[in-house]
Amino acid sequence: MATKETEHPVIVGIRNVTKSFPGVIANDDVSLNVRQGLVHCLLGENGAGKSTLISILAGMQQPDSGHIEIDEKVARIASTRAAMKFGIGVVYQHSTLISSMTVLENLMLVDTQRVMLDKKGARSKLRDLSALLGAEIDPETKARNLGLGQQQQVEIIKALWQGSRVLILDEPTSMLTPQAIESLLASVVKLRNEGLAVIFITHKLREAYAIGDEISVLRKGRMVKHVPADELATMNEEALKNTVLTAMFGDDQASASNRKTIEELAGAATVTRQARKAGAVSETTVLSVSNVACSPNDGTRGIFDINIDIHAGEILGIAGIDGHGQSTLAEVLAGQRKLQSGSVHLGDIDVTHLDVRARQGMGLRYVTDDRLHEGIVGNLPVSLNLLLKRVGQKPFWNRGRINRQAVIDESSRLIKEFDIRTPSTETRAGTLSGGNIQKLLLARELSHNPKLVIFNKPTYGLDLKTVARVRETILDFANEGVAVLLISTDLDELIELSDRIAVVSQGRLIGETPNVGERTAEIVGEIIVNDGTVTTRKSGK
Repeated sequence: MATKETEHPVIVGIRNVTKSFPGVIANDDVSLNVRQGLVHCLLGENGAGKSTLISILAGMQQPDSGHIEIDEKVARIASTRAAMKFGIGVVYQHSTLISSMTVLENLMLVDTQRVMLDKKGARSKLRDLSALLGAEIDPETKARNLGLGQQQQVEIIKALWQGSRVLILDEPTSMLTPQAIESLLASVVKLRNEGLAVIFITHKLREAYAIGDEISVLRKGRMVKHVPADELATMNEEALKNTVLTAMFGDDQASASNRKTIEELAGAATVTRQARKAGAVSETTVLSVSNVACSPNDGTRGIFDINIDIHAGEILGIAGIDGHGQSTLAEVLAGQRKLQSGSVHLGDIDVTHLDVRARQGMGLRYVTDDRLHEGIVGNLPVSLNLLLKRVGQKPFWNRGRINRQAVIDESSRLIKEFDIRTPSTETRAGTLSGGNIQKLLLARELSHNPKLVIFNKPTYGLDLKTVARVRETILDFANEGVAVLLISTDLDELIELSDRIAVVSQGRLIGETPNVGERTAEIVGEIIVNDGTVTTRKSGK
């Protein structure tokens, strides 16, 4: 009788691959088959070795031992160009599109072998690939004007542009809304049905069960479990959950450090609100935003007639489809963009016309969603990145000269307090993982008496343990009286942390609701669908 293994031939074979870096074995004797017409889900915590394995398949790293086979023949994937020639396309967590170029221009850049640009042919190819994904994409839209779901679709088309047979999706749903996730998964199913081999990296077991034909689990660089297609077809979701969790955590599933990770891996259907300290939210108004408007700029959406009040110790969540003005609002409040009209007060002080540094001096902090470009200076060491907001201040600078020992002492303290994993204080910040860069930003912004903190998508793209730590940090500061504005596309996150949730759409605040637990998601959904016609509801009604 035919099995999935015989029906779906192996396109890529990973054979006993080992890859080490100073102080760590990233991949330890890993073997894996990637089959035509199947979705192979790869699970594992941050640091399990998933990214290194993908880098080897993408031609960015070479294994220390072992080898890769393409169509059962040993192949050396010496570069990203070689990977593309072998038919391997990769879509990373973060967009690689050039924001100032149109969709069509971004895709035409992939045709590096062409001397003359074939715009007509590119349009036709985009049309065909869009139809394959079930997507509608305007070729003349600037990349910066695309929503995150559309960006993912264009990234997939870009990966398929030169005829990829293997598509690698690295945490593709980490930044998407539920609607965009549903659309993406439908597109992946269509690609699989067309005979593509798909490697789908995720940390959500529910996604793996929904879309995976076979599943592999990495732990500390080793392949600890493989569930083949025929076996997976006989398992229900609960059985798969138990199998994967046993592989990842063994008998240590009940430990405090693992419970939160396990809940999110399992994709718990309900969200439990984090406990708030009694009396944490006071009547003192920390931020008052009145009739604020800001014009669109460089392709980013403007905001119109925004009114917000946040009290000491309160977490106000901002929900809505990404790209509808949330980042503009954050930048206006941080002082990075000028208002067209309206006013901003911190406490009783009008800060409408004050710059970033002045607002920081009054206790306003902004944790940007652009960690790599806006958040850090990648070529500077971790120590200086931790103190960027205190340049020139004593005791770290005296008469314009840096006090290196004071900088090292303070940065070492922050590294320990915020658990930043770095070889040393002088390691270049740009070499850290995304999770450790985020912890660096938190350490910098939260370390010197904040009164109001604006978090813009603080957990997107992070592994589960780092997500839990970031959320606990936000909650701890609110419980100590710090006012928080939390912008997130993750509604579960907003429900877990927020006291109130406001919805932004098309640059306008269209409604808000107190957080009433499980019903809050339904209320927010109604506000979005009905464009704000749902009125605020009281708890218990």
